[in-house]
Amino acid sequence: MLRIIRLFGIIRTSIYKRLQLRRWKVRYTEHFKEFPVLRKLTKEQKREVQTYYKGLVGRRVPLYSHVQFYSLTGQFAKEYIPYNFYHVEILPRANVHRLMYAFGDKNMCDFFFPGENVVHTVLKNMNGDYYYEGEPVSKEDAVRLCSNLQNMIIKPSRQSGGHHIQAFASNNGVMDLDGKTVESLFKEYKKDFLVQDRVRQHEAMAALNPTSLNTIRILSYRSGSEVLLCNSIVRIGRSGSVTDNQSAGGIAVGISENGLLYECAYSLVGQVRQTDTGIVLKDYSIPNYYKVVELVKRLHLKLPFFKLVGWDVAIQENGEPVLIEFNTDPGLFQESFPGLGKHSERIIRELWPRPNTLFPK
Repeated sequence: MLRIIRLFGIIRTSIYKRLQLRRWKVRYTEHFKEFPVLRKLTKEQKREVQTYYKGLVGRRVPLYSHVQFYSLTGQFAKEYIPYNFYHVEILPRANVHRLMYAFGDKNMCDFFFPGENVVHTVLKNMNGDYYYEGEPVSKEDAVRLCSNLQNMIIKPSRQSGGHHIQAFASNNGVMDLDGKTVESLFKEYKKDFLVQDRVRQHEAMAALNPTSLNTIRILSYRSGSEVLLCNSIVRIGRSGSVTDNQSAGGIAVGISENGLLYECAYSLVGQVRQTDTGIVLKDYSIPNYYKVVELVKRLHLKLPFFKLVGWDVAIQENGEPVLIEFNTDPGLFQESFPGLGKHSERIIRELWPRPNTLFPK
């Protein structure tokens, strides 16, 4: 009987794994029809990819992500990581899966980094309970305390991709969002959301797009006491947009090690060389970029259960970096940095022998 139960568990895990692989593939290939050009890989390119991955992990990988990269950029990179392979095989080896969503709740961000420059959160709703400036309050008090606020952001605490983020101000309980009341706005979000100060960003960052907070996203990898940068990009919103996420229409451009932007930025379906405000991207300088790198490396060492972390950092008016949030289930921005950047091979070799915490044996 015990053997049958184990066999059933293995079969169930195998089916779930296949479903997850398919889900990620569908998610990223649905944009293929929107590409101006869909480039196919040659036989030599296919062979090069499979040789590379068989040497690293002993298996072949799906090629749709390589097709995506080739179609968007016109470049071929064997080390590009298929998204389903990353989310199902690589990330669960780097991060403890059962802890990812608790630690990744945006309401927890300031808890983990006391004394660091983290964006100020005025109100939290956590599992239906309200906290104002860190103290528990009733729903009625939460509404009252948020009835006269200026330059605020409200967003879900357990969603990513920039979904349902709104900027607002309130006056005597009435919002500047179509005349909604604070109470009706909170009802709309139901639970698990937060109200934060809207960061006043550095003029050089605001020039990229003044309506959105244009954040630096860094993917970092922890190897013992060393923190490596896999990739670093600036996410820029489109004209009139509050959010900078690619999934919300924004663009992303790589940052070189000396803090200068690359030539091309990428949306989900194409590339541009300047922002909607007319800023030419190539060699545009990010203010105090070295401070952003220092902040990320310092903070990552405080998260022992996560070897791969995505960090969203803004540059304040005074030039200081401020942490907006961190992501324990980070995506990949591979258009400028295929794979995991220059450390790809080292990182995959270190991670592959580790147990897969999403599909434990």
